[in-house]
Amino acid sequence: MTDFLLLAFIFLLAGVIAVPLATKLSLGSVLGYLLAGIALGPLLTSLQVDVVSIQHFAEFGVVMMLFIVGLELEPKKLWSMRSRLIGLGGGQVVITTLAIMGVAMVLGMSLQMALAVGLILSMSSTAIVLQTLSERGLLKSDGGQASFSVLLTQDIAVIPMLALIPLLAMPEFADTAAVMAAHSADVQSTDAQSASHSLSLVDNLPGWQAALLTIATIAAVIFGGNYLTTPLFKFVAQARLRELFTATALLFVIGIALMMSLVGLSPALGTFLAGVVLANSPYKHELESNIDPFKGLLLGLFFITVGASVNFTLLGTELGTIILLTLALIVIKMLVLLLLGKLFKIQGAEKWLMAMGLAQAGEFGFVLLSFTVANNVLPQSLADQLLLVVTLSMLVSPLLFICYQRVIAPRFVIEAPSREETFPTHSKIIIAGSGRVGGLVDRILKMAGYNATVVDYSYKRLAALEQVGLRYFFGDATRPDLLSAAGIKDANLLVVALDDAEQITKLVRYVLQNYPHVHVIARAIDRHHVYDLYSYGCRDIIRETYDSTLRIGRSAFEALGVSRENADKMIQVFNQHDREFMLAVADAYEVGVPFEENDAYTRKIMQVLEQQEPLVAKAMQDICNKQ
Repeated sequence: MTDFLLLAFIFLLAGVIAVPLATKLSLGSVLGYLLAGIALGPLLTSLQVDVVSIQHFAEFGVVMMLFIVGLELEPKKLWSMRSRLIGLGGGQVVITTLAIMGVAMVLGMSLQMALAVGLILSMSSTAIVLQTLSERGLLKSDGGQASFSVLLTQDIAVIPMLALIPLLAMPEFADTAAVMAAHSADVQSTDAQSASHSLSLVDNLPGWQAALLTIATIAAVIFGGNYLTTPLFKFVAQARLRELFTATALLFVIGIALMMSLVGLSPALGTFLAGVVLANSPYKHELESNIDPFKGLLLGLFFITVGASVNFTLLGTELGTIILLTLALIVIKMLVLLLLGKLFKIQGAEKWLMAMGLAQAGEFGFVLLSFTVANNVLPQSLADQLLLVVTLSMLVSPLLFICYQRVIAPRFVIEAPSREETFPTHSKIIIAGSGRVGGLVDRILKMAGYNATVVDYSYKRLAALEQVGLRYFFGDATRPDLLSAAGIKDANLLVVALDDAEQITKLVRYVLQNYPHVHVIARAIDRHHVYDLYSYGCRDIIRETYDSTLRIGRSAFEALGVSRENADKMIQVFNQHDREFMLAVADAYEVGVPFEENDAYTRKIMQVLEQQEPLVAKAMQDICNKQ
């Protein structure tokens, strides 16, 4: 017990110290965890801690991450990604494997060894890339979505890789099999279940029976997600115990991961599929909020173990070779991704985001390398070198993201194809976002003779604006350097029309703190988002669906036979009531606390509704009855 508490204390202390420092220096949390791991390496070695076992346990954070990502994707959206999954993702795996395989054969490896090395190094780090993209608000950009497509394809590709690697066995390495078999059993990750035969339902089955069982398992996940989860969560919710709902969410994710492992499929893919199935569930947000803390802690632990696993003795002995191999890997993967980005029309900075973001090797590399040695495909000495290459490339990855945001992206802010080569100096209006809200606001202002600077992070959307003669600029509007280049210092008005609530809040807070002279009109996602923005000083807040909802209500009254004049009056009564209601309950709202956990807030809502709604209902009905 003491050993466990000591390790838990060491890991948590390292994260608590390193991550805030790294974040303050704009290095990102991933690099903070990695550096913490490097610092802990000697201590963990002296304590004889099995870092590899901890690392593979922590990889379950990737499983949870893909479940949460799946919750954000509706099945229709996933289907719309099929061309990128097959073409972009599949192309990356195949071309990168062949390119690395060619280099390995030039260096003297046999065909089998070179193919195994190519397969291993073609993978990228799902944990690092998705975590970093999410932190930096880049996941929903064109480059972020392209990166996600490639990562998802790579996760799928692990399954045939695990089936292919044993066929590449080299007889001359057979004497290492006995030693590595025991080691391999200890280090299997949850995503390499095929490498372990201790718990499997398909190992001793004929191929057709194994295939049927696999299909039945996938069908069970889909069926259970669609029809069984809602009754289960309703039953659990009756207990009104938050910890029980958390336990149920964990049970759900772990159960699916176990089912997938037993039939030889990737647990990460299984939970991703379950997330997609539950994307329209009323319990979606509750599931996400319960799983997210565990995901974050496990991923942080994984990154720490990656840093701690650096073999400095071997690195010091073969420093030049390891560094050259790592740089060669990064360059090859970047070149392949840039080529594919061009073929799939991913433009400008988005193409570089994908190429630099996916240039590292991935956590599957640790699993596949152990698997190749256990199956007599690679010698232990080569595997040890490649382990360092994988680890160093992952350590370099956060630096590549920093390079992208500070060096590459700013160039495309100025050089993005537009009707202006630089931001206009005369424009006093900035619109952040050019979607269904920002684009329409720009049109309205343009008709009245006002020229606005429109900033958006979607090349596809902005290219459409360019085709109809509208000026635009590419970039992340929440970045202080881009805002400065756009002229926020001299602007009179900022319209925040971004899609993501967190990004809206981040931008509003920054501008009001640093440029108080700018009038900010902010789009709010819902009434709770209104309170968040109000607390940061914004006083011109528009709920995105509120006005259209009032118009629908007015049209409904008219369709029911109410005159246009009376319908307008009834809507005005309701609108006034809603404004008073918002003000009446505002004091009980707490920023950062989910409304369902704020008992004072929910009690205040019920109290105000009981007092006001009967009066409002009577007033509206009196107007209706005067016809």
